[in-house]
Amino acid sequence: MSVDEPISVGILCEPYLYEWHVRALETLENELDVRIPLVVSNARNRDCELESWNDRKRVRLDDFEQFYDAIRREGAWSFVLAERTLARILGDEQQLWHRHTVDTVACLENAAHVRCDPSMEKGWFEFPDEIVTRVAADCDVVVLFGFGLIRGAILNAPEYGILSFHPADIRSYRGMGPPPMFHDGAEIAGTTLQQLDESIDGGKIVAYDDVDISDCYTLWDVFDRIVRVQIELLTNGISAVTRPDFEPTTVPTAQLGDLYYRETRRTVGFSGRILLNNLLGRTVRQTTRLSRHLSRLGSGPGHRTN
Repeated sequence: MSVDEPISVGILCEPYLYEWHVRALETLENELDVRIPLVVSNARNRDCELESWNDRKRVRLDDFEQFYDAIRREGAWSFVLAERTLARILGDEQQLWHRHTVDTVACLENAAHVRCDPSMEKGWFEFPDEIVTRVAADCDVVVLFGFGLIRGAILNAPEYGILSFHPADIRSYRGMGPPPMFHDGAEIAGTTLQQLDESIDGGKIVAYDDVDISDCYTLWDVFDRIVRVQIELLTNGISAVTRPDFEPTTVPTAQLGDLYYRETRRTVGFSGRILLNNLLGRTVRQTTRLSRHLSRLGSGPGHRTN
């Protein structure tokens, strides 16, 4: 990358981006001299809902079919996911998680869009040589917004590597991130923008920030709080990693946090506590809102106290 040229940022993602992804990219384009020449989306993800996910207003027959499939895949965690879906149908908009078909995102309209079906072995994705070659030719740095765990030559194809968010401090909560934090009653949540290597949440730290989550009522509030930080953190991270004098922070293996595997969330004990905390949190939130509303009514014009 020449000093006078814009930073070329590639994207690896699902067939959709979440609203917070879009906002992060828009912030990046507004604050830095960047261009996005290439978007590689996951052709393996064929069954996902796209924009229809955003405005669900009722329970459909296929929801029961999906719930049955989720029970087989996710065990007890499926009840936590069902609570989230039901909350959305009842009015919890979760706008930061609205989906946008990647081909329709305005800030990506000048990029080349490529669908890719990488090979997968034991949960790790590896990209074909033609994708690796194209990424190396077109991108100074790549942001990962999908695909899951990746390895192989793609990691070193762009000059500044593949950057990916972990919604926690990798020195505390690797793996699942927010669910164990919420389960443990943590009051501070970190989020890490890391330069990926072939480890699970053990890459070099490019940018980091944390946020107070002590007033979050549900696990989904925690996710919202974290991604709001990540929207700004992407710009900070790409600005930093492309500076000639910048060195990402390497975390020694001994200082990496415990790795929380997804199998843990499928247990009745773990999922039951998350579900109970979510339901209690929603009750407290509604009670608090009602109390504030009644208080405002009581202090309105014409109100007198004896």
